[in-house]
Amino acid sequence: MKTTDVKNIAVIGAGDMGHGIAEVAALAGFRVLMFDVNDAALERGKERIFASLEKLASKGKIPGELATQIRESGLAGRTDLAEAVSDADVVVEAVPEILELKRDTFRQLDELAPPAAILASNTSTMSGTELASMTNRPSQVLGFHFFNPPVLMRLIEVIRGKETSDATIAAALELAKAMRKTPVLVQKDSPGFIVNRVNAASAVLFQTLVERKEIEPEPLDAFMRSLGYPFGPCELADFVGVDVVISMGRYLAERIHPDFAPPSHLTAMMEEGRLGKKTGSGYYDWSQGRPAIDPAKATRAMSPLWPLFAQINEATKLVEQGVCATGDVELAMRLGNGLSVGPMTWAKSISKWDLTDQLEMLAARYDKEIFQPTERVRQGGHKG
Repeated sequence: MKTTDVKNIAVIGAGDMGHGIAEVAALAGFRVLMFDVNDAALERGKERIFASLEKLASKGKIPGELATQIRESGLAGRTDLAEAVSDADVVVEAVPEILELKRDTFRQLDELAPPAAILASNTSTMSGTELASMTNRPSQVLGFHFFNPPVLMRLIEVIRGKETSDATIAAALELAKAMRKTPVLVQKDSPGFIVNRVNAASAVLFQTLVERKEIEPEPLDAFMRSLGYPFGPCELADFVGVDVVISMGRYLAERIHPDFAPPSHLTAMMEEGRLGKKTGSGYYDWSQGRPAIDPAKATRAMSPLWPLFAQINEATKLVEQGVCATGDVELAMRLGNGLSVGPMTWAKSISKWDLTDQLEMLAARYDKEIFQPTERVRQGGHKG
């Protein structure tokens, strides 16, 4: 399938990611059908899209007539899955990060979508190969991972499953470009892919510091924002959703290493219903909008190099495993984190002795095996 053959895109889920993906597809000129389980969820999703379009038009980022056209004929909603995908050329699944829910969704999509349709998952962590095994068309299944918010973030990770065909990958790369995004190809399906896998290593460090009460959330976030990050780690967890962060951590702990398991303070927050932005409270109070982080509270209890060292180390694992090339890690991390420079650029200025010594220190101090330096780090291969 060529991008010129793609006219209709179905988006499964109208929530935080789904409605944003639908908006991106509609802005690119595709006819979009958005599915959710009830009318209320669909209406919330459409209202958020229309509000975003109005904001973009008011700022002159899109023509006002385009916003009107999408509202009137470029976007529709369905609560019947068969109707939503009956004419789809591409289906993008954006249901919650619950493995069994995604597996069941792909079983249904395989039965209901046209035989030629590509089935793409927006999963941020889970194996597209495993989802493809639920279908009779594994060559037409892949990961197509947007970043939040989809309408603003440029990156899409295009993830090749074990049986994904070259034609499907080519179509997905062109589709990402048609949506005015920058695709990065993940050559080998691996949990967390590039950005979330590399970020997960530094997240283990941040979560451990908070869990041990060495640093409180606001000083930690203020510190990381002072380094140029658009969000601090605790604020980001609230923004993404504490439940999503926990689901991701549990999946990585099961599939990669137990060190990725979410800490007890985070699971306690979920049990209390404090899921972050979506519920109005998490690490912070979101009832009045994005929380104010006081830059004067930035901690001095940690080195700014620690999270960077953890990321470089984890990135070398992906390169060693053939998941992606060093340059792809750099591009994905730069775009996914909204930074001008990624970890692999910084790695070029760090000696193997400093990196090895500091990683060994972190592994021993926090009892985390994932911080042990890789062979590539020990040999200086992190530099290129």
